Amino acid sequence: MFSELSTLKDIKSRSICPENFTGEKGGGGRAETGTGAGCARELGIGWKVSPSIQIAPGETFVLAEIFGEGKIKHIWIVDDCNLNRQLILRMYWDGSTTPSVETPLCDFFASADYQTFAQLTSAAVCVNPKRAFNCYWEMPFHNACKITLENIHTEPITVYYQIDYTEEAVAENSAYFHAQFRRANPLPYKEVYTILDNVRGRGHYVGTYLFWGVNNSGWWGEGEIKFYLDGDKEFPTICGTGTEDYFCGSYNFDIGGKYQEFCTPYAGLAKVIRPDGLYQSQTRFSMYRWHLLDPIYFEQDIKVTIQALGWRSGGRYLPLQDDISSVAFWYQKDICNTFPEFPDRNALEIV
Repeated sequence: MFSELSTLKDIKSRSICPENFTGEKGGGGRAETGTGAGCARELGIGWKVSPSIQIAPGETFVLAEIFGEGKIKHIWIVDDCNLNRQLILRMYWDGSTTPSVETPLCDFFASADYQTFAQLTSAAVCVNPKRAFNCYWEMPFHNACKITLENIHTEPITVYYQIDYTEEAVAENSAYFHAQFRRANPLPYKEVYTILDNVRGRGHYVGTYLFWGVNNSGWWGEGEIKFYLDGDKEFPTICGTGTEDYFCGSYNFDIGGKYQEFCTPYAGLAKVIRPDGLYQSQTRFSMYRWHLLDPIYFEQDIKVTIQALGWRSGGRYLPLQDDISSVAFWYQKDICNTFPEFPDRNALEIV
């Protein structure tokens, strides 16, 4: 497909970064220039000026605002914050005031705890040294796109970014990209964790990111993931066999008595945060599963849940009360306006 030139004249590649776009704060005015402006003082027009912006505490910065038809193709973004989940990413399509993407920046890139670097290499998302977030989700829009970043930290955050997109005709039946964050900490006893619900219309589900903090000893991943599609309620349309199985692993991710991290194009256990024997007492797992070649289609509605199950004595399952966070990724013909209330800063914190 990359060798075909017949429609090249109808597609224009474009890019937005701090050098060519100065976004506006949500409250008005311009964001502070990040770094580099003074370094170009002797070079004149055309030389590198400022590759970053600085977002003040409590401010929302507009990373991109595009008018006309097109598709987001790639996003690269880096920040200098020393805490997790202090930046909230939102995306709006075609003039909607309801975000279709609403998630902490790091969770969107399948890296909830990113203070310690771990390489993530997949078809949809890459995290590269030192802490560079990249995504390759295609995101079409018919007449407008707006991408914002909110700083909920108590200090300014410097952000470097580039958003690559095309100006091109978008098919009438193109679906809008969505990403929704959720968290339960702890999960109530004998309750299933809900990854996604209250989504109605036609679309296809394309990915799951889970960040799982265990609060018990022993294996924690016996739970089944379940997809309820098009009116199915009592029994799932699709039912998995276990947590590690859904993420395309097996036998507890256990090699020689140790968890084994792995990254593949479509699924992985990208990071295991291990106890240090003192204050860092809980093990945490960062897992992704992209349904790029096996999307889950729905015509009317979709609900996605996963159980949290370990083991107790006598070979019996133990319902767990773990700390579970997720991002669900899907495409939908219409813009979804039934997102749950977004957690506040304390509810987002990884503790």
